[in-house]
Amino acid sequence: MGLKTHIREGLNSLLKRFGYVMVDDRILYEWQKTSSHTKPGYKLSKLPEGAAGYLVKNNPRLGELQTRYAAFNAEVTAPLVWTETHVRPEDMLYFRGDNAYVWQVRERSMNILAYALTMYYVRSIDALGLLEKVEEDDSFGIHSFTVDNRWVSRDLLDSVTEMYFLEKHLNISTHTNLSVLDIGAGYGRLAHRMIRALPNISQYLCTDAVPISTFICEYYLRFRNVEGKAHVVPLDDIDRTLSGRCVDIAINIHSFSECRPAAIAWWLSLLSKHSVRYLMIVPNSGDSLRTTEGADFTHIVEEHGYRLRAKEPKYRDPVVQQYAINPAYHYLFERR
Repeated sequence: MGLKTHIREGLNSLLKRFGYVMVDDRILYEWQKTSSHTKPGYKLSKLPEGAAGYLVKNNPRLGELQTRYAAFNAEVTAPLVWTETHVRPEDMLYFRGDNAYVWQVRERSMNILAYALTMYYVRSIDALGLLEKVEEDDSFGIHSFTVDNRWVSRDLLDSVTEMYFLEKHLNISTHTNLSVLDIGAGYGRLAHRMIRALPNISQYLCTDAVPISTFICEYYLRFRNVEGKAHVVPLDDIDRTLSGRCVDIAINIHSFSECRPAAIAWWLSLLSKHSVRYLMIVPNSGDSLRTTEGADFTHIVEEHGYRLRAKEPKYRDPVVQQYAINPAYHYLFERR
């Protein structure tokens, strides 16, 4: 055994105790050599006119929403994750960057190779041609990658895979006057994508228990010119808004996992009260319905009359599920 090999093996033996290992630099790709992202960040991009003056924490509209939400049922609004400091001032301006709303480059599955794999996988299942109906730009700090001669982002790719899950099980493209309720809609990325891709949507309601999210969502959907079909509903108005309306599908993407069980129960009670037939959930916890504190909320969903209709990995190919961006599980429940 040569001296270099002996030294390397000795160092590796020591490093393995701390979760590290030495590898030959020549077998690494460039993206593997750079420091991994562990903090929020964004790509600096030109902001629309007026955005810098509007997307600020002292905006009167945001203050109004904060006052209204503070007076609402505390079981619904008590934060588990979304505290006052969860969204930074710069996140308000560059809310499509890597931050509380969508992680894009902060995990090992979020690199250029994973984005390329995801893009080609999505293209392989794109029987409706949805990729041609949605497009990406560099607005509000988003991290995008050029794959197959087009910009792609997690916003775009996640949205298309979520639509195809619903298409597979509910044939949403064939429904006339499809009505959707998005609980925990964030900045409104899925509303924007679904309205652009599916002309049969008649209304898309966005609601959230976090006032700053409602505020940003109002702005973003105005910016995307989809207000004719998309409606942002403040928390204290959602019950009244749903009265007399028929909502086909409620969607909750990575939101219930960031709620307290009491808040999840309130939302499920609301859906049951207004006879929303289908509920799609994407948790943060892989193949189980758990909050960030580890509380299983499957029984809450079932106690409000919803039974599991489908549960699938985000990517149907097991290799893609292992290596593509942000592997997760998609759940579909149906009200009995």
